[in-house]
Amino acid sequence: MLLLGIDLGTSSIKVSVTDSQTQKCLASAQYPDKESEIIALRPGWAEQSPEMWWEHVQQAILKCNATNLYNPKEIGAIGIAYQMHGLVLIDKDRNVLRNSIIWCDSRAVEIGNKAFDAIGNEKCLSEMLNSPGNFTASKLAWVKENEPDVYQKIDKMMLPGDFIGMKFTGEITTSISSLSEGILWNFKEDEISEEILKQYGFDKRLIPEVREVFSEHGRLKPELAAKLALRPNIPVSYKAGDQPNNALSLNVLKPGEVAANAGTSGVVYGVSDQLTYDKQSRINTFAHVNYTTQKKHLGVLLCINGTGILNRWVKNTLGSGNSYEQMNADAARVPAGSNGIRIIPFGNGAERMLNNKTVGAHFHNLDLNLHKSADIFRAAQEGIAFSFRYGLDIMRENGMNPTVIRAGKANMFSSEVFTKAFVNSCGIPVELYENDGSVGAAIGAGIGVGELTMENAFSNVKALKVVEPEAQEEYEVFYQEWRGLLAAHLDGLHNR
Repeated sequence: MLLLGIDLGTSSIKVSVTDSQTQKCLASAQYPDKESEIIALRPGWAEQSPEMWWEHVQQAILKCNATNLYNPKEIGAIGIAYQMHGLVLIDKDRNVLRNSIIWCDSRAVEIGNKAFDAIGNEKCLSEMLNSPGNFTASKLAWVKENEPDVYQKIDKMMLPGDFIGMKFTGEITTSISSLSEGILWNFKEDEISEEILKQYGFDKRLIPEVREVFSEHGRLKPELAAKLALRPNIPVSYKAGDQPNNALSLNVLKPGEVAANAGTSGVVYGVSDQLTYDKQSRINTFAHVNYTTQKKHLGVLLCINGTGILNRWVKNTLGSGNSYEQMNADAARVPAGSNGIRIIPFGNGAERMLNNKTVGAHFHNLDLNLHKSADIFRAAQEGIAFSFRYGLDIMRENGMNPTVIRAGKANMFSSEVFTKAFVNSCGIPVELYENDGSVGAAIGAGIGVGELTMENAFSNVKALKVVEPEAQEEYEVFYQEWRGLLAAHLDGLHNR
């Protein structure tokens, strides 16, 4: 059986077709070629069009089919990975009511903070394992408060992957994992959180039917199958947020295993079997893809909004048309420490690990007579690595002490400069894999239809490379200087 995996990212859609017997990717395609727009109507806001996502999903599938490297009629299941924490709203006719408020939007921070205090900090943390913060439930509360006409028309609220699943099948479903990332799940009672519904005044009917992550979420509509050259009625058998899916694709499924990802945002994601939480909600605990009420496997997630997006900004603004590969090569010629430049990368909305503060991105020690673009290229990558170290220290405070981290050799981890800065700053070896979110979604689809099992799905996966720390003392000096600069910015925000 062939398996179709879809990765709904912020920048683009990627799809892959994988052979279930070998777990080998036969073909991949990305659409569009340029990065998709993030709509920012006000500072701190971030939206995208769900209908744009759907159009791009279809175009990506057709583009992949056009490779002629497989027979589309042999695809037997579809899996979906998606950008987490977004809010999609539809009416009873399944029309989208407004743009999706996506993961890096900061508008609901204060609403979430008020709910945290009203419900009670300890109650929130012990039951939902998180503050309501800036997550999906709080975004829906923002719509209720600020766009009442839109709110009155809502039939269902969904996560981005639920919306794409609906477009494929006509069915509207969600999962415990998805609801937990929206802070709508009570882990203590293992049910939809009545406290959140009561606090925000939500009707429970707004929430879709809850199904297992690995299960049938509907079947492909015949008219859509014809358009995409697929067999009708094949199941959508897996839906998961991009970070749990990334962990799945790296075979991070057991307590103590840890994955990392450095795309537009940066993530460290560890698996735990404890109902753990950070008292300040700087890191977050969600239901992992293999969470069940009997076996509570949880994903402890550190998310840093301002990571790869800084590298993209540097490329677009200062790169003079250079590719990422050329930027990485230029950065590699600069000595560690970037000739003194330090960059704070937090310019993509409120940062949860900084107590939901919007710090912004900052350049320090820039000498207009000395520094060249290559110094900035390296300083950006080192600053991103330092932000990971800062977050990893918070995870260590909360009992997550990885001895190795698995990551795909992609995005920022395709840069030797970044990877070495990450390893030496954090003091932890990194295993690099040929890894892709859309392939992970395809594997998830195979597990969902019983074609694969958790035990055999990754039998052919081997590390490409292991990067060991080799200059920890040198990078510790650079990190402590960077950390002092960040502390000064945080103090400045506190004293305003």
